[in-house]
Amino acid sequence: MSVRPRPGSAVPELTARMARSSNPGGTTAMWVRDRLDGLWRDEDFADWYPRDGRPGLSPAQLATVSVLQFLLGLSDRDAAESVRCRIDFKYALGLELDDPGFHHSVLTDFRDRLLRDGRADRLLDIALARLKEAGLVRERTAQRTDSTHVLATVRDLTRLELVTEAVRAALEDLARTTGHALDGLVGEDWGRRYGRPARLGKNPTRPKTRINTTGEDARRLLEHLSRNHPSLLGRP
Repeated sequence: MSVRPRPGSAVPELTARMARSSNPGGTTAMWVRDRLDGLWRDEDFADWYPRDGRPGLSPAQLATVSVLQFLLGLSDRDAAESVRCRIDFKYALGLELDDPGFHHSVLTDFRDRLLRDGRADRLLDIALARLKEAGLVRERTAQRTDSTHVLATVRDLTRLELVTEAVRAALEDLARTTGHALDGLVGEDWGRRYGRPARLGKNPTRPKTRINTTGEDARRLLEHLSRNHPSLLGRP
């Protein structure tokens, strides 16, 4: 798959009119579009994809969907459905009203690409530069956003969220397809930890304790399956 930059980024007239009519006060997705006009351009992702191959989805749009997904606490399925069904999402992405969207698995592939070769840090730098241009980040601040301990904290929180979400996804898949495999392992405390998508917010409580607990749960899950249902360990 290759990236073919979009010729323009204007919101289609009908999409804009319908979005304003149905959401006169605006929404988070519309605010992102109106205030920022896109944090990224497709050209920012040129080295993520091969030069040849069939044209792919706009990576700048996928990055924007990922931001909205985090802001609104949406799962991959919910985010893809929002792109397909919600007018304000189509407005934010500059899509026609009849755009069919994409399969939710595309977001997983996009995150896999994001995790390689320091790409996340580069995208953050680009976003911060454009936020500064929009007047949303001031020059005079008490804390540099690229300070080592700030980046370390961001990475720790991201790692905690990813690990927690990975365990939750594994448990949901097992519960959906082979629920008996979790007998004798999952209790109410697991339900509290993994019963909904991991959204940590700005100041999660006891992050180190939580990541240790999640890691211990993952180890117990693998040992339980290895002991009682070894055939399931070969699943994706």
